[in-house]
Amino acid sequence: MNSVTPRLFVAATEQNDGKTTTALGLFSALRKRFGRIGFIKPVGQRFIEIEGKRIDEDTFLIDETFRVDTPLEDMSPIAVEPDFTRRYIEHANSDFLVRRIQNSFDRASWEKEFCIIEGTGHAGVGSVFDLSNARVARLLESKVLMVTGGGIGRPIDEISLNKALFDSEGVEIVGVILNKVLPDKIEYIRDFARRGFERLGIELLGVIPVEPVLADPNLQQVSEAVRGEFLNGRKSWRRRIRRTIIGAMSSTNVIPHFTAGTLVVTPGDREDVILAALSISSIHDSAGHQLAGLVLSGDLRPHAAVMDLIQRSSLPVITCPLDSYTVASRIHSMTVKTLPGDTEKIEKIQALVDRHVDIDRLLAKLIPS
Repeated sequence: MNSVTPRLFVAATEQNDGKTTTALGLFSALRKRFGRIGFIKPVGQRFIEIEGKRIDEDTFLIDETFRVDTPLEDMSPIAVEPDFTRRYIEHANSDFLVRRIQNSFDRASWEKEFCIIEGTGHAGVGSVFDLSNARVARLLESKVLMVTGGGIGRPIDEISLNKALFDSEGVEIVGVILNKVLPDKIEYIRDFARRGFERLGIELLGVIPVEPVLADPNLQQVSEAVRGEFLNGRKSWRRRIRRTIIGAMSSTNVIPHFTAGTLVVTPGDREDVILAALSISSIHDSAGHQLAGLVLSGDLRPHAAVMDLIQRSSLPVITCPLDSYTVASRIHSMTVKTLPGDTEKIEKIQALVDRHVDIDRLLAKLIPS
């Protein structure tokens, strides 16, 4: 296996701590220092099908953003399908999976000056089929960068727990990044977290502030979450949602809440609210001032005359079978992933990592001078 190319394994303490966004930002930052960067996510749990092959979503995001110039199947060698674990327990084939990962890494890192390896979560994820993140990092002879949520106590506790498993595999954690920290608490948290991590023998390499825009879903993501379909404005599926309101009050009372980026959820027979939204949309239909859209709940469709107005407008409208409360609850609990082509979010991620992570210090720990 390739033991020459410098590499870094990116892991996280919990789901949604920001592992993929950090990996994306690191790729961008490292590309400024090296000519060719490789990427691999050895074990993927969320995948899409491309030309009949199951490819991890995060791998696809990285490739679409940076054009990595490596076959997708080598960047995403193992897709954990719904029955993968059961089949493995019945017929364990660890040697085959290990060879597949190592051979894929060789191809992903071929003629690259640096390679980023993205894990699947905390150190123990994958243990059920003998491919924990800690073991995969050892198999690929990589040191680890941990990403954890903002705070002091919980991150230090969780890093300590993860460190024990990485230590058991002889894998070094070279540093920690605290993600999603409230801006007004950054200096306070940086000071105490740094001291806490130093007691574990780990260096704090970055503190990234929370960026609300990264948690904003777009209309397509909402439509999928509520089992909806577009009645109008499908071309505006990338439109981002800053806040969601339920239009249960009268139209005169709800209009003041029709602010830029607002998604209005209302039953499909509340034609007064629908018409009010259409009116506001026609007045303020310019970037930065427009409503995000309408979700018509209850599997109810407005009168034909109102439907005609909807289809003549530029306001995106989605219909779905769920009631308004369930729609709002699902939107609130969504896990929002950055999608390929979401230029604003991708540029924001790149800027955050470039500004708040000590890349030079990280590289000094990976590449001997």
